[in-house]
Amino acid sequence: MRPNNRRERIEQVVRERERVTVDALAELLGTSRETIRRDLTDLAERGRVRKIHGGATLAEPRLTEDVEGSFQGRLLENADAKRAIARRAVQLFQPGDTLFVDTGTTTLWFAEELSSATGLTIITNSAAIAALASRGPSSATFLIGGEYRADGTENLGPLAIEQIGHFHATHAVLAAGSVETVGILDFDVREADVARAMIAQARFVTVLADASKFGRGGLIKVATLDAVTRLVTDSDPPGEIASALNDAGTELVKAC
Repeated sequence: MRPNNRRERIEQVVRERERVTVDALAELLGTSRETIRRDLTDLAERGRVRKIHGGATLAEPRLTEDVEGSFQGRLLENADAKRAIARRAVQLFQPGDTLFVDTGTTTLWFAEELSSATGLTIITNSAAIAALASRGPSSATFLIGGEYRADGTENLGPLAIEQIGHFHATHAVLAAGSVETVGILDFDVREADVARAMIAQARFVTVLADASKFGRGGLIKVATLDAVTRLVTDSDPPGEIASALNDAGTELVKAC
C-alpha cells in the first residue's frame, strides 16, 4: 500500500473508532509499528489526527479558529451532539453528489467532517464552511457572494439569493433554528431567505438539528415538514413532532 493511501486509511480508522492504538493499526494494515508511528507523526503535523501515547485519537476541531463572537458561543453549545450529528450526516452522501450547505453551528460541524469526504461539490454562503469543505480530497467548493456578516462568516441578501439561483444541487443540507409540527423555522429573516432559496434549487433536503431544537419556537418558517427529505438528530423527537414528521414522510436518521 502506498504511503498516501495508508495514511488516508489510518485517518479513516481513527475517525471511525475515535481512538486507536499503534499495534491495532499495524495489525490492520499489515505494516510495522515504526511505519505507523511515522504516519501518525505526519498526520498529526497536518492536523488530521492527534497523537497520544501508544496511538492516536480525533484531531481537535479546527472550525473554532474561523468564527468569533456570539456565533462561536452557539457553536460550542451541545457540541458533542452536533459533532455526532455531523459525523452521521456525512455518511449519507456519496462521491459525485452536489450539496448546498447553509450557515449554522451544526452545519459548520458538518463542514469539519466534509474536510475528509471525497469527490463532493459544495455550494455555501459561509466562508468558514467553504474553507473547511475545500480540504476534502477531489472536492470542489463554490462560495456564494453577497453582503458579508462577520458573526457567522456568511454572505446574505439579494446578491446571495440571485447566485444560489444559478446552481442546481442534488441536496440541500440545512441547519434549523427550531423544528416544530408546522415545519422548520429560523430566527433570522435573511438566513431563512437563503435556506428557502437553497431548497428551491435542490432535489432533496437534509436538516441537521440536535434535540434542543425541538419545539424551540422559531419565528420565521423556512419549510413545511413535507419539504424535508430527512432529519438527522441525536434524540427522538417529542410525541407531537415525531407524529408530524411521520405524517410528512420525513425520514428520521439518528446519530449513534
